[in-house]
Amino acid sequence: MKKTRVAAISAMCALLYAECAASAPAKPAVGLSDVYATLATKRFVDLTHTFGPTTPHWKGFGEERVTTLYTIKKDGFTVQQFTHVGQWGTHIDAPAHFHEGLRTVDQIPPQEMLLPLVVIDVHGKVARNPDYTLALEDVSDWEAKHGRIPEHAFVAMRTDWAKRWPNDAAMQNRDAAGVAHYPGWSKDVLKLLYEDRKITASGHETTDTDPGVATTHDDYSLESYILGLNHYQIEMLAPGLTERSA
Repeated sequence: MKKTRVAAISAMCALLYAECAASAPAKPAVGLSDVYATLATKRFVDLTHTFGPTTPHWKGFGEERVTTLYTIKKDGFTVQQFTHVGQWGTHIDAPAHFHEGLRTVDQIPPQEMLLPLVVIDVHGKVARNPDYTLALEDVSDWEAKHGRIPEHAFVAMRTDWAKRWPNDAAMQNRDAAGVAHYPGWSKDVLKLLYEDRKITASGHETTDTDPGVATTHDDYSLESYILGLNHYQIEMLAPGLTERSA
């Protein structure tokens, strides 16, 4: 009998709790207008370079050509035709850039373009050694300050190499033997970021993922590794990166 009463009282309490929970005012759903209102209060940083015929570029590409087809004085409107390769200026490298059958730029969904930002700042180390490659220690130092790198993040490497723009010779930084000296990523770091931290994409200020001493000998294995995972990257980011997560 006591067990029956306890069960009945428990059931009534559960029903009363459910009724109170149901009658409690629901929290208003956050809409896109609320998200926009929040974003509108933030600082926006343009990390793209202005491109033109003198834009620094990979050694195998020709120069950009700009042709004026119509002018306001003659035709009432202005139209220019730009001729350059897809990998020109600040650009996205899609997986299909290196691997046949993988995603092209148009196949990357928009949700992969709005990501948490992680900036790993090694510009001081690069100033002392232009051949510097990002190390596991740099990642662990960042995580000690900011916490574990979140999944689906965009990880950018700050080197301040973009401040050499648009001087192509300064960007390549070749020695007397023709060997380029500019910073790059390392395989250990990329494996950690993509395979363990599960980031979505990465980016850098230089013309290549691989350091200059490697690309001089046509070694683009690090870029091939990223794209081979069916992820994208952004190359030749403009100055403006600071070490923070956003």
